[in-house]
Amino acid sequence: MQPVVEIELGRLRGARRGGVTLFRGIPYAAPPVGPRRLRPPEPPEPWGGVRDATRAGASAPQPRAALTGPLGGLMDGGRQSEDCLTLNVWTPGLDGERRPVLVWIHGGAFVFGSGSTPFYSGRRLAQRGAVVVTLNYRLGALGFAHFGLLGVPGAEDMVNLGLQDQVAALRFVREHIAAFGGDPGNVTVFGESAGAMSVGTLLGTPAARPLLHRAILQSGAAHNVSGPERAARAADALLRELGATPRTALRTLAETPVEALLAAQHRATLALGIIHGTLPWQPAVDGRVIPRQPLDAIAAGEAAGIPLLIGTNRDEWKLFTLFDRRTRSLDADGLRRRLSRVLPEKDEAGVGFGERALELYRSARTGRGRSGPLELWEAFQADRIFRYPAARLAELQAVHEPRTFKYLFDWAPRLGRQRIGACHALEIPFVFGTLRHPLLRVLVGASGESLALSRTLRDAWISFARSGEPSSPALEAWSPYEGRERATMRLGPRCELVRAPLEEERRFWEPHLARPID
Repeated sequence: MQPVVEIELGRLRGARRGGVTLFRGIPYAAPPVGPRRLRPPEPPEPWGGVRDATRAGASAPQPRAALTGPLGGLMDGGRQSEDCLTLNVWTPGLDGERRPVLVWIHGGAFVFGSGSTPFYSGRRLAQRGAVVVTLNYRLGALGFAHFGLLGVPGAEDMVNLGLQDQVAALRFVREHIAAFGGDPGNVTVFGESAGAMSVGTLLGTPAARPLLHRAILQSGAAHNVSGPERAARAADALLRELGATPRTALRTLAETPVEALLAAQHRATLALGIIHGTLPWQPAVDGRVIPRQPLDAIAAGEAAGIPLLIGTNRDEWKLFTLFDRRTRSLDADGLRRRLSRVLPEKDEAGVGFGERALELYRSARTGRGRSGPLELWEAFQADRIFRYPAARLAELQAVHEPRTFKYLFDWAPRLGRQRIGACHALEIPFVFGTLRHPLLRVLVGASGESLALSRTLRDAWISFARSGEPSSPALEAWSPYEGRERATMRLGPRCELVRAPLEEERRFWEPHLARPID
């Protein structure tokens, strides 16, 4: 007999698999189609009878090109539709218990991804006593083109729609998760890459803070939030690609087919370029949903009382160079040019910061393995885009919340230690316990060592969700992070607490990345 749960909106029929109950494709907001396109999410309409919740909802519209290649099978969430605001729930039981809730926000550079991709299955985390939620939110221009910052009449509320979707999903969790065996007063929001950047942004979003009680950020922080001017330039670039003017903008946006919108989004992205490592379609300070830069809000203590677990992977940037043929022939001169483009400023002595970065990374990485131009570029980018922003957020939050913890994921597959390393996103199947997925068996491997590390990460994440402190029988005591010792748990073949890892590099970035670039 299939399990049925009743919430205020109506009844849902799910499925029992692997010792947990799963409900998929649950609408947490009304479909953002027709007159609701590019408008803030509205509450879902109740339904009669028993709604089938055994199939995932559609993914948000996104470029199909992003889902091709070796990783496409892992990232593809199936069919796409603007009617995409749904979530999935895994629960140990519909028995009235109040279990910790883990809400996952997927990554994908704010332009692709889905809460229903295979390696986001919440089954193994639910088997350990948590209720797990994964969700979709609007992506790309439909979610993060901030037309409300252009002064177009009638577009004032067209800002941060993808982030507002996430807030709506959290509001749904607060109102209904008790029916699924979850505790609405103990909700941990966790995410990776753009999902972690979303979590960092939510910490500085007034509407979100009452809806979350703990936060886990995997390879993302709170730096990817555009200032109003930069966000307005991106929205204006999209309108130009659509041939719209301020007078015709609303009609054009309402009538353009979604495929044409995605094509214009791609052209606008190329025209804008990816400046200083930021993304054109990402959250933005709008004065309403996000009143000010989230880092400033966090520094002021507005996220006090929310325990934080944050970390990065040792070799984040290897994922991006793996498919970038241009980096395979990178030499010393090419590396210098890249560093100078990223850091064009000069110090008081007239020495370019790019040259200083080259000297520092060469010196710091001596004795740490390979240190050719490609390896130095990968280390530089990993620190610039991921590791320092994570350290900065941990530092700011630790001033107001002593339960702030940091990790460094340090496991690499045996067959790809040099080329893949502990790359971006590699920790995800360890957290979800999905290493046995057929594609992941090929890419990562499901050895005794990797499966044991996966159990350790699931222990720590579930412990953090329960108590605000990560722990596992396989780990020594995990000390909180603070600005002097900078205690960091190294998670790899050998798990150990280390003090101030990669400190020279962190000090270099401190004056350059103290806050997002507006």
